[in-house]
Amino acid sequence: MSDQRQAIRENAQYLRNVRPIDPEEIYEYVEGQPHPGVVRTTLRELAPELDLIEREDGTFVPAPEGPVSVDFDGVEAFPERYARALEDLLVETFGPGWPEATSGDRLRERLVSLKDAYFGQREVAYDELTALAYAIYHLPDTYAATQYVLADLAREGRLPSRLRVLEIGAGTGGPALGLADLLPEDALLDYHAVEPSDNADVLERMLEETGRNVHATVHRERAETFDPDGEFDLLVFANVLNELDDPASVLRRYRSALASDGSLVAIEPADRNTATGLRRIERAVEDEYTIYAPTCRLWPGMTPDSDCWSFDRKPDLAVPPFQRRLESAAGDRFDAGAFENVDVQYAFSILRTDGAKRIEYTPDRSRVAPLAEAESLVTDRIDLVAIKLSHDLSEGGNPLFLIGDGSENEDVFAVLIDDSSLTRPLAEAPYGALLDFENVLVLWNDDEEAYNLVVDDEVVVDAAR
Repeated sequence: MSDQRQAIRENAQYLRNVRPIDPEEIYEYVEGQPHPGVVRTTLRELAPELDLIEREDGTFVPAPEGPVSVDFDGVEAFPERYARALEDLLVETFGPGWPEATSGDRLRERLVSLKDAYFGQREVAYDELTALAYAIYHLPDTYAATQYVLADLAREGRLPSRLRVLEIGAGTGGPALGLADLLPEDALLDYHAVEPSDNADVLERMLEETGRNVHATVHRERAETFDPDGEFDLLVFANVLNELDDPASVLRRYRSALASDGSLVAIEPADRNTATGLRRIERAVEDEYTIYAPTCRLWPGMTPDSDCWSFDRKPDLAVPPFQRRLESAAGDRFDAGAFENVDVQYAFSILRTDGAKRIEYTPDRSRVAPLAEAESLVTDRIDLVAIKLSHDLSEGGNPLFLIGDGSENEDVFAVLIDDSSLTRPLAEAPYGALLDFENVLVLWNDDEEAYNLVVDDEVVVDAAR
C-alpha cells in the first residue's frame, strides 16, 4: 500500500466514528495534498474494508449494522437503465441496426441453438455472440427471480446491511443486478463474481450501472478452481449447477467460504429436468448443509425420495425493448414469440450450515402421519401437515398442488374437489406455506405414479404455524 493510500486509510479510520468523512477536508491531512477526487476514489476502493458507504453529498459514513430492510412489491419490468446499457453494448458490437439483417439473424439463430442445446442437455460454449444472445433473452427473468428469492430472505432478517456476496457462474449479470437493486441505498454490497466465459464482458458492462455502494469484482476463473478469499454472507449459484459436471462436489467445496450465519442460494429454471435436478443436488449435500427452504424436512431423521418437480411462479414482466426489437425484425422465419421471454418461473433452494430452517416445525406423531407412510394409508382419511410446493398444476380440471413434508417416497398432490371456506387456504396459500390437512382421503394414481390427497367437503385445510 502506498504511503498516500495508507494516510487516507488512517484518516478515514480515525474519523469514521467522529463525523462524516469528507474528501474535500481530509486531502489537506495527506502528505502531498492529493486532489480531493483522488481521495474520493481511494475511499471508494477502501469502503468494503472499512465498512463505509458513500452518501449522496459525497461524504462517507459507516454502513448500518444489523439485518438489511428491503421495500419490495414485486418486479413489473426490467429497469430502463440496464436495458439502455445492454442496447448500447449491442450497438457497439453490431451497429445501430443490430436487430436487422445479418447481425439480427446471427443473434436469433444463436438463441434458437441455445434453446436446443439447453433442452437437449448439451454443453454450451459462451463466446461473445452467445453471451449477448443469452443476455437479451435471460437478463430480465434472472433479475426478477433473484429479487423474489432474496427479498424473502431479507424479510426474515437473513441478509446483513454490510453484505459480502460471492456468485459462482455469474453469467451476464441478471442476479447481480437484481441483488443490487433490491438493497437500499445505505447498504454496503461487496460483490464478487466468478465467471470465466465471455459472459464476463457483458457482466462487467452491466455492473457499471449499479449504485455507488456496490463494489464489484469479477474473477475470470472456473468454479472448480477458484479459491475464495475469506467468508461470504451469501453464496449465489443461479442457472449454473445444471451446467456443472459434479455440482454436489462444487457445493461442498464452497461450504468453507460461507459464513456461519450465511445462506447459499441456488436458482434454476422451472423445466422438469433442471428443477428436479436441483432437488437431487440438495439431497446429495444434506451431509454438509441444512435445507432452509422451500423443501424443509419436517420429520426428524427422514428425507424424501420423490421427483419433486417444484417451482415458484410470479407475474409476467413487461416485454423489454431489446427483446421486442429482436422479435419484430424476425419475419416469418422463426416461431412467433421465440425471442420474448417474460415468464418468471424458477426453482430455488436455500441452504445453511447453522441448522436454521424457514419452517421451524416438528409434527406431532400422535396427531398426524408422515407422507412416508402413504402406501399403507391408501383409501384412509388422515390428518397431516405439509408444505405447498407448487401453484395450481391443473389444466382446466380440479385445482392440483404438489405438497411435501420431507419424508415422501413418491410425489404427493392435493386435489381440490370442494372449494369452500374450509378448504380455500389450499388454493390461496403462497408457495412454500405450511398447511394443516384434516380428514383428507389418500388415493394412489396409477397414471401419474403418485399419491393424491382428495380435498373434498369432509376436509379442513388451514395454516399450520
